[in-house]
Amino acid sequence: MPLAHVLLAVAVAAVYGVAFVAIKTGVGELPPLLMTGYRFLFAAVPLVLFIRPPALPWKWIFAYAFVQNVAMFGLLFVSISLGMPAGLASLVAQSQVFFTILFSAALFSERPSGMQIAGAAIAAAGILAIGATLDAGAPLAPFLLVVASAAAWGVANIIAKAGKAGEPLPFVAWSSLLAAPMLFLLSSLLERTTFGLPATMPSLATIGAILFLAWPTTVFAFSAWVFLLRRHAAAAVTPFALLIPVFGMGSTALAFGERLSAATAAGACLVMAGLAVNVFASRRAALREGARP
Repeated sequence: MPLAHVLLAVAVAAVYGVAFVAIKTGVGELPPLLMTGYRFLFAAVPLVLFIRPPALPWKWIFAYAFVQNVAMFGLLFVSISLGMPAGLASLVAQSQVFFTILFSAALFSERPSGMQIAGAAIAAAGILAIGATLDAGAPLAPFLLVVASAAAWGVANIIAKAGKAGEPLPFVAWSSLLAAPMLFLLSSLLERTTFGLPATMPSLATIGAILFLAWPTTVFAFSAWVFLLRRHAAAAVTPFALLIPVFGMGSTALAFGERLSAATAAGACLVMAGLAVNVFASRRAALREGARP
């Protein structure tokens, strides 16, 4: 990868990591499902006024909008609003890698390698360790919501693969537009809000958090990541995803003073180790495949 693309990959990881600061800022003032709806509303508008819908059946766009934008992000935002440390959430959410491997094996007969299985086992041990050592600062229910969010992310990856999402920007814009009203409806039913309206005018900090999640995170970072994956082997790009929890935990520690207990930090290290084994196992497999005549 040229240096410019390496820097772009690092920037994407940084944006995704810092997004957890924006999430915690926003859900501290707004109901989480309403906040999630605003994220996708402002990601879609005004893009959909200038971009045609993606050239694929609407069922795939709707399915992705529901599973990724509504279920995955809705669960994540609710979890953080209920007390899950945002930095730790940025790490646990990366278990989506292993859910994706599991679902791909079940649906597409893609058999994971021995190293991928080992990486998943190491990361699973870390997640179990985190769950077993959580205290009042990180209650168990929000932790389980993040795990459920990661599972939804894995399903969304399968939907994107099966539906052949195509160009990223139209897919992001129109799936975001479909997600926003679903989230506003859920917020009305579960959070007792008026459809799409906050009880009071949000603060400038929360407005800034919404816009950061809508544009740098949803539009820029997703599109840039797909751009990199289309120009380089996945094995060269995916290791940069390991930086997301680094930026996530670092930025939330600076912004909110979040700290991990020794036992939770040990579990976090196991998760990172499992992710690293998986990512670099995939990289080695891709390099071996490329070397075949």
